[in-house]
Amino acid sequence: MSPLERFSKWIQLKIYQFEVTYSVYMLTPMEKFFIYSLLFLLTSLTSIAVFLYLPRHVSFIINRAWFYAHGDSQLDSAHTLFKSAAVQSAGLAAAAADTLANTFAHTAASAATIVREL
Repeated sequence: MSPLERFSKWIQLKIYQFEVTYSVYMLTPMEKFFIYSLLFLLTSLTSIAVFLYLPRHVSFIINRAWFYAHGDSQLDSAHTLFKSAAVQSAGLAAAAADTLANTFAHTAASAATIVREL
């Protein structure tokens, strides 16, 4: 038996189990159409919601957990790290790091503005 035939038999078995478990086999064809349409609608809306909104929600929860654990946002922590690296450096490297820190500060401010607008 080919893998496609085995998969087809497995799908038929699952459909049969669903119909017997939830008594769909006793319904008229119109009632079955309504039940299957409702099941398809709920499944598709749930999957769309998971794919569209779950990643954004998970990142929001992670950012909240970071805020509660560390007391400031990730952007502020990274900005502080760049500032301390600029202070510890000497000469031209310090100027370059300070420029990088200022660039990062402007980028962080822009990112924060974009996040607030979203």
